Amino acid sequence: MIAVQQKVPNATVYEFISEETEGCTLGPNAFQVAEILKGKKVVIFGLPGAYTPTCSAQHVPGYVEHAAAIKAKGVDEIWCVAVNDAFVMGAWGKDLKVGKTVRMMSDGSGELTKALGLELDLVARGLGVRSQRYMMIVNDGVVEHLAVEAAGKFEVSDAASALKNL
Repeated sequence: MIAVQQKVPNATVYEFISEETEGCTLGPNAFQVAEILKGKKVVIFGLPGAYTPTCSAQHVPGYVEHAAAIKAKGVDEIWCVAVNDAFVMGAWGKDLKVGKTVRMMSDGSGELTKALGLELDLVARGLGVRSQRYMMIVNDGVVEHLAVEAAGKFEVSDAASALKNL
């Protein structure tokens, strides 16, 4: 598992872009994690999946609610990472009205999640291999803080915990 003071491994993540901008087309766009973390302070929170109860009712909405306070502490971006495809992450973000407060990053194949050592095997429950619930603060690609939830818990990866650790 990734640890504090380690560099986040490179992987490809995808983000559904709903407005075309310079360098980003409509639809899923691929990004190299190492490249988009360069020179930025980013709060990354990972969760088991889009549209799941705790994730939809508490995890993402908490980050949307506290985004301004988090960014006021010098954070450039907030990412939500889940092992879902970019279409699902885009639709979920739209449903939760995240706007530009949280980047909904798709790790559809689990490439980043596996490289971080934070996968969660839910095959027996029909959910495949997902991500553990976690939060990390990354500065210029290096982990400054990492909190991984115990199974079934939601105590250390929420937005309030991110604020406390910034």
